[in-house]
Amino acid sequence: MALDIPQERGLSYLDHKYLDGLEVCRFPLINFLEPLPLDWMYLLYAVMLLGALGIMLGCCYRLSCLLFMLPYWYVFLLDKTTWNNHSYLYGLLGFQLTFMDANRYWSIDGLRHPRKRNAHVPLWNYTVLRMQIFIVYFIAGIKKLDADWVEGYSMGSLSRHWLFDPFKLVLSEEMTSLLVVHGGGLVLDLTAGYLLFFDATRPAALVFVSYFHCMNSQLFSIGMFSYTMLATSPLFCSPDWPRHLGARFPACLRRLLPSVEPPQPSEACVYGGSERKGQGRGERGPGLRQKLGALFTVLYVLEQLFLPYSHFITQGYNNWTKGLYGYSWDMMVHSRSHQHVKITYRDGVTGELGYLNPGVFTQSRRWKDHADMLKQYATCLSRLLHNYNVSQPEIYFDIWVSINDRFQQRLFDPQVDIVRAEWSPFRHTPWLKPLLVNLSPWRAKLQEIESSLDNQTEVVFIADFPGLHLENFVSEDLGNTSLQLLKGEVVVEIVKEQRNYTLQEGDRMQLPPGEYHKVHTVSPEPSCYMYVYVNTTDVALERNLTQLQELRDKVQNGSETEPLPPELQPILDGALGDAMQTDPVVQVFVQRQQRLEELQRRRNATLGERLQRFGARKYFLFRRSFLMTWISLRNLALGRPSLEHLAREVAYANMQQEAGAAGTEGVQKEPERAEL
Repeated sequence: MALDIPQERGLSYLDHKYLDGLEVCRFPLINFLEPLPLDWMYLLYAVMLLGALGIMLGCCYRLSCLLFMLPYWYVFLLDKTTWNNHSYLYGLLGFQLTFMDANRYWSIDGLRHPRKRNAHVPLWNYTVLRMQIFIVYFIAGIKKLDADWVEGYSMGSLSRHWLFDPFKLVLSEEMTSLLVVHGGGLVLDLTAGYLLFFDATRPAALVFVSYFHCMNSQLFSIGMFSYTMLATSPLFCSPDWPRHLGARFPACLRRLLPSVEPPQPSEACVYGGSERKGQGRGERGPGLRQKLGALFTVLYVLEQLFLPYSHFITQGYNNWTKGLYGYSWDMMVHSRSHQHVKITYRDGVTGELGYLNPGVFTQSRRWKDHADMLKQYATCLSRLLHNYNVSQPEIYFDIWVSINDRFQQRLFDPQVDIVRAEWSPFRHTPWLKPLLVNLSPWRAKLQEIESSLDNQTEVVFIADFPGLHLENFVSEDLGNTSLQLLKGEVVVEIVKEQRNYTLQEGDRMQLPPGEYHKVHTVSPEPSCYMYVYVNTTDVALERNLTQLQELRDKVQNGSETEPLPPELQPILDGALGDAMQTDPVVQVFVQRQQRLEELQRRRNATLGERLQRFGARKYFLFRRSFLMTWISLRNLALGRPSLEHLAREVAYANMQQEAGAAGTEGVQKEPERAEL
């Protein structure tokens, strides 16, 4: 948790997220939750980090748990867009540890308090932790019994990763996806908790879950989660395994290791008859503390078993998937792709229409998939649009999503003003469009169609509801675009020509480039159709790049004897010179070659080079976290200096004080591409 705070919790880029005066829409669980001023947010994170370090060292343990847990849950509830299963798990573990005696062994508190030093820990402490990890595995397995996972649609492209190359020596890529990725993930999640629990199966289980989490650390950007789960595996072993391990070391090293002496009795524990006599203790039954511990264990486990299936209560958070993402343990079951997002606003007084860039005034893209966040986003936009002379704004969202390789379809009703739309956490969202699950069998046919096309041809599969229409624009780059109807009936309106064309199932028509068209669904059931197109500009560019590559190869191998003209010289030396005078195709070629060479260099890097790159990245991250926290704490204690002085300090934290523009390339984030 201490390592997670500067990374996934965001301490290293806190000023980007909570900069004072930033016009941004936020998505807290409860609308009245607001972030503190930036300097106070840094103080809050510093307290949370101190709490995590205190838990790790067993120093002022109970206070450290509170210092970690309270800020953590505040930050967690402050932003739903960052929620995921492991962030939720960290908060649960912090809550559990607050009630446990995790400072009894190899802890600073043990050095200060002899009664706590090397003392027994109540069994319910282990029970709660083991049950929590068991629930993470087992419920994740139950969720993977979903038909999409079992049939191999959830993570269909994951088998292309190099980690699965050994499996592809004996299996095709499709079978690797179905049997290894989906089948193996399902079996491991369902059985891992049981196999870790029993002594006979634990060694094999430790090998398999360790391999599983090491793979996940390379496959997904999930922060410390893989390493956290690796660290929880020893919880299922006998509690005295550190003593047996320490006893194997030479006596000269044991002073630096945890004690190998038997633990002393604890007032927090209840001992059986033989144990009671061995400890020299009189008859004493469970006291209030032990009864409360047992009650906490039972209630907590029941609550954790109930929450993943409590979505019938919080119906407002249900979309195509059930509930708020993060506490259901439905990990990696659903993959989405967004084809089209349009935000339309209408001035309620003048009737003026306008369009907003998707994601404007936000720092996240998750709002597109959740009705509760969409409602918060619309409310925030309506407030901000007043600053741009838009009175009584109405806001409409047209969001097209494909989930697990289905048709692209609308997620929300585009005709509903979300600002004034009803939404309640305990009632079904009326403006949510249903997932067209009856069209799921089409996925095999869609894959067959897609695989039959050549590499230069693209296809998009669309399903739409009766009475709605899709307005689209065919770029002039897409010189060969056609629309083919797969199911239902549609009317295609060419806006400029003011002409309509009716398409029945199987019909196909060419769409004019550089013009708008509308596809109206007129059949009583949803329509299904596909766009097939070729980006002629990309094809021509690729052809020119191929010719330049062939020319470069000929010059390098000596088969081309004619000297290159000056405008083509950059393809050999890689120096672009004046970008304004360089041919655009040559410029693209050189840039692509530089990217390929950099990618090849990284792939062929030695272990030492990889470790050096990893260390440099982590050094910058932790360095910036520390320096920015120090600056903010100084501001709180002594007041803020001048803006020029503050800018120099931030530049130093960014490692930009001396480097200038050339040195900033390694520390600036690459801008994210918007999903259209």
